[in-house]
Amino acid sequence: MKKVLVTGFFIGIILSFGMLFFQKKENKVLDKTKIAYLGSLEATIVTYNQEYQENGKFDRGTKVEIYDTKIVDEMTKQEYIKTIIDGKIYLIKVENIVENYNETVYEKELYVRTSTTVYKDANSSKILGLIKKGESVKIVGFDSLKNGFAVKYKIVYNDSEGFLYSKYLVKTKEEAIKNYDEENSYQVHLKRTNTQGGGDAGSLDFYPYEKANFEENKMPDKVKSLYLNASVIKDVDKYIQLAKETDINAFVVDIKDNTAPAYKSKIMEAYSKTNFNYAINSFEEYKRAIIKLKENGFYVIGRITTFKDSYYVTDHPESAIADVNGNPYKHNGSYWPSAYNRDVWEFNVELAKEAVIEMGFDEIQFDYVRFPDRTFALEKSGQMNLKNTYNETKAQAIQTFLMYACDQIHEAGAYVSADVFGESAHNYVTGYGQYWGAISNVVDVISAMPYPDHFGAYEYGINEIVWTVPYKLLYAWGNRYANVRQQEIPTPAVVRTWVQAYNTVREPYIVYDSVKIKEQIDALEDAKLTGGFMTWNAASSLSKYKEIAPALKKE
Repeated sequence: MKKVLVTGFFIGIILSFGMLFFQKKENKVLDKTKIAYLGSLEATIVTYNQEYQENGKFDRGTKVEIYDTKIVDEMTKQEYIKTIIDGKIYLIKVENIVENYNETVYEKELYVRTSTTVYKDANSSKILGLIKKGESVKIVGFDSLKNGFAVKYKIVYNDSEGFLYSKYLVKTKEEAIKNYDEENSYQVHLKRTNTQGGGDAGSLDFYPYEKANFEENKMPDKVKSLYLNASVIKDVDKYIQLAKETDINAFVVDIKDNTAPAYKSKIMEAYSKTNFNYAINSFEEYKRAIIKLKENGFYVIGRITTFKDSYYVTDHPESAIADVNGNPYKHNGSYWPSAYNRDVWEFNVELAKEAVIEMGFDEIQFDYVRFPDRTFALEKSGQMNLKNTYNETKAQAIQTFLMYACDQIHEAGAYVSADVFGESAHNYVTGYGQYWGAISNVVDVISAMPYPDHFGAYEYGINEIVWTVPYKLLYAWGNRYANVRQQEIPTPAVVRTWVQAYNTVREPYIVYDSVKIKEQIDALEDAKLTGGFMTWNAASSLSKYKEIAPALKKE
């Protein structure tokens, strides 16, 4: 009996090992998977359970494990692949599985919804060209995916390949050629035709743009700023001391002013040796000053004069607006690179990115982001060549430049602002290419320069010389014009306005003391332009700033 029990015991062990062997072998077959990716024409892919019912969604590009065998729904004949995602089993349609990550995007042709920049490669600001609204593009790849969406598409452009931001592309030509027109707002712009030489408002883009909001770089709700030119940055401690006695919470600091480059920038050295050679500060001393401003808690804005740059023209005369003989045209004593010239775009945006990355600027402000003013007659008579390579209007070139600048500088973690003439708040496209709605809709901050002594003596029906009554003037300008323009677009920028912080330069000569400064600030507030102010004094005069300090005091 004992022998039988022992024999049975060994037989049981043998059978158990055999079962384990066969079970292990079966599991080995079941567990044989390989790596694959989810691919589609859409950003998300639907998953299914064993009953072929939808049970989830995953982003295109998601890395998965798949089994070798296909499962077929006998009712629909749809084929599925058994897939493991995050340790759970799903069924996914066969057509949504690819073995190569670079094949996860299925789009082959898309259409341009607004004229936009084509890049030479995916990771730089180098420009290959322009592609216009309504054109079709052949898709041959992408750079990366974010939540299943391609950030940039790789496209065929002329005889080469380039990259486009996906947000400027749509699926059909019909969708591409129509204009964003919520509540017929586009009709307002469409009526504003080319009367000043800057182009039609209807040819510009008013599609909603998501404004930047950086967690580690918060823009103050109301910026109150002093302006510092490149020369006074050496005395930054004195300005910090004054600012701390007031309500000032920010500084605008020159990066590049016309014929006054602020520091020996590596980008200047590469793109414009003359700018580099005439730089006022060394790289190191300038950086120390900017760091000191930030360490003392100030929001720091870097100002760049964009399309007024005599030194760049010295290095690149081919970029300049030219006279009838083909020579650079001097306007008001300075040379202007054409705002149509993409090499000029690259230089200024690369300089901006360097300032953000190397110096820590919170925001980049583009000044002179326009064509020369009062030149329309010269253009019409053929005495001026703007070198319009892509057959754009002036306003189109300015808006497209700012779209390009925002795309690049936002990736570096900084905001973008644009300076505009006070005139641009009127209901027409200016002759130099600034149209309030087109600019405000794209940038984060729009900064007008309605300096009282720049207006005609009796503007807006005011029966007093307007620079003697800055409150009346600024309130009328802000309430009747700037505020109205803001309401004509879906995604308006913050309005942060320059105020005149210098004595008037025309008769009757008025000392702009703290009372006159306060009148301007109060007028803007009362006109509901509440994004703050910046004091314009070209000399950044410390004595002047001290004089007007009572208007800047903490309440």
